[in-house]
Amino acid sequence: MSKIVAQAVIRGAHKIYKEAEDKLTKAIQDKGESQKIEFPNTAFYLPMANALLAKEAKNLKDAKEILQHAKTLLPEIPTDKVWLPYLGGALDAGIATLLSEEIIMVLRYLYKEEPQADCEGFFSDTILRSLGIQLVDGRMPGFAAILGAAPDNKTAVEITRQLQERNILIFAGSSTNGRSIIDQLKEENVQMGWENYIVPYGRDTLSAVYPLHWAIRGALTFGGLKPGQAKKCLLYCKERVFAFGLALGELDDYKYATGAGAITMGFPVIADTDIPEIKPSGITAYEALVKELDHNKIVPRCIEVRGVKVKVAKIPIPVMYGAAFEGERVRKENLYVEFGGKVSSALEYLHSTDTDKVEDGKVELIGPDIDNLNSAKKNMPLGIEVIVAGRKFNKDFEPILERQVHRYINWAMGLMHIGQRDMIWIRINKETAEKGFRLKHIGIILHAMIHQEYSAIVDKVQVKIYTKEEDVEKLGKQALKVFSERDERSSGMTDESVDTFYSCTLCQSFAPNHVCVITPERLGLCGAYSWLDGKASFEITPTGPNQPIKKGETLDDKLGKWKNINDFVYDKSNKNVQSVSMYSLLVDPQTSCGCFECILAVIPEVNGVMIVNRDFSGMTPCGMTFTTLAGSVGGGVQTPGFLGVGKLYVVSKKFISAEGGFKRLVWMPKELKELLGDKLKKRCEEIGDPDFINKIADETVATTIEQLVPFLEKVGHPAVSMPSLV
Repeated sequence: MSKIVAQAVIRGAHKIYKEAEDKLTKAIQDKGESQKIEFPNTAFYLPMANALLAKEAKNLKDAKEILQHAKTLLPEIPTDKVWLPYLGGALDAGIATLLSEEIIMVLRYLYKEEPQADCEGFFSDTILRSLGIQLVDGRMPGFAAILGAAPDNKTAVEITRQLQERNILIFAGSSTNGRSIIDQLKEENVQMGWENYIVPYGRDTLSAVYPLHWAIRGALTFGGLKPGQAKKCLLYCKERVFAFGLALGELDDYKYATGAGAITMGFPVIADTDIPEIKPSGITAYEALVKELDHNKIVPRCIEVRGVKVKVAKIPIPVMYGAAFEGERVRKENLYVEFGGKVSSALEYLHSTDTDKVEDGKVELIGPDIDNLNSAKKNMPLGIEVIVAGRKFNKDFEPILERQVHRYINWAMGLMHIGQRDMIWIRINKETAEKGFRLKHIGIILHAMIHQEYSAIVDKVQVKIYTKEEDVEKLGKQALKVFSERDERSSGMTDESVDTFYSCTLCQSFAPNHVCVITPERLGLCGAYSWLDGKASFEITPTGPNQPIKKGETLDDKLGKWKNINDFVYDKSNKNVQSVSMYSLLVDPQTSCGCFECILAVIPEVNGVMIVNRDFSGMTPCGMTFTTLAGSVGGGVQTPGFLGVGKLYVVSKKFISAEGGFKRLVWMPKELKELLGDKLKKRCEEIGDPDFINKIADETVATTIEQLVPFLEKVGHPAVSMPSLV
């Protein structure tokens, strides 16, 4: 290992430790050792200390103990005269740096100095879980933590766009000579935020511990690892979290020390300055510290060094294209043209037909294009008709492919797409129109992406785009009839009507022992995969994560247990889960990975269950927030009485039917109740109690057991008189 690098790492670690020690000493003097400390919305306390040391830092006294441990990891600062380069000492110094940095940052939260202006600060557990499905399905193949600033704004934007085009999630921050890449991107009006795959974390190097928090919590959230399993957590990061550091500008001791912490976690660091390199692999998969002075080559070099598997969709359109642009918003002041929403009629409709009736690759625009608008008008009617054909295509696949139109259009830079079917809203911004984007390019995108992702079942794709009101109205009448038929067909499916369920092991890249079993009446816990999705996925990729499972011999009809299902789950869970039930919360419930939309929890005091969605940050009657609950559910383990689910499962007729079903539901957040809306009301009517929705408590009437009990008794909730749950 380079003597220069090791010296800088250890010097930096000592400086950061001293800063943490000084701040902690002052905080204890100001507030006392019993002062509570916490990062917002996490169940992992100080995540590094929790994962590596099994420490639950709840107050300043706990932080003091952690800092004392960090001190034991610090080697002596080497002198110029005598120095024996030793990798282990530098790596220990890196961990000491991370432990010290998170203490500094939590103290900043204590003194309300975080988050910094225009920065995210600490990343909540909710964000981590909500992005879980993108982490495992390939949409987000890796993460880049940028530290510093590019030599100029143009280079900063170019590097960022190249990462976005590869769907890499970008954590942007730190600074070089007082200037941060955050400011460079702001000056160039680059949209930042989770939805744009660019997350500004902070303007100093100490805040770079936030992206590393993100990684280490992945081991605890998805990996089923326990606090204190330090080696396993670090190996999990190396093998399953495809992250790297990108250092722009000159490196100082703080960056070297923080970089050593990242390297210890298995993440390489790539710099754009002439630094000594660390080539041997082992701690990282390939090189640990490398330089790339050519900014045109630095992004591909990063991808290579970390071994990120990237799919770049090269589509012949005049703007960049990738999942990182999916959340981009087109504001009114930058609007060129819009379709649908409240301004015009618009719909999208995908259907199949005979192969000889489809001309593959043909894109027709029927009506005027967007460059024929007069200067005052900014809206047009729009109808998008996608016609597909394939020998292996099934009509049940039509709505699955149709739902992808939203994603495919959104991936184009400068386009915004909201909704589906006849309730869409599309906006195109000025820059995209000026670059030559026209409506035919929507057809080019749809043709390319459907072929790319569904080539196993689709042989031909043709697209027709209508912009005349009479044509859009005609297409709408045809489409609405089909939409109604589809809804009727899918709503009539039950678990009893099929002999095959589908597995989903997609999340095993993060949660190795977790297996989802998807049935017609129980979608995947992430909310993204239905039984029909599983069926289509298997047709597309027969060796993929969605495998058919014949139910076979029934072991328990009430619990929803079948021999073949048990055998499959046992085998695919690495022989960790022997028995699983589809309909029970208490007896052998399904496992959870970590990216569930909601959590079910038994409340024995009221003989019922509650459900809480991950976007709800308040307290629940079971005495825990979603974040705290989620900390004990996940990683592929069975937790009777607690269960991760998709939000639509609550309106399924099979909802915990083994325990009495929907009538057991006693509490849910108001926003979830409103989100489910008509579906919830319909389910209440089906159980013969239209007013039942008003008997389900929410946070406006109860957040404690003491408040919940009298409310349920007052409204005559059926759970109160049902057989005991426990």
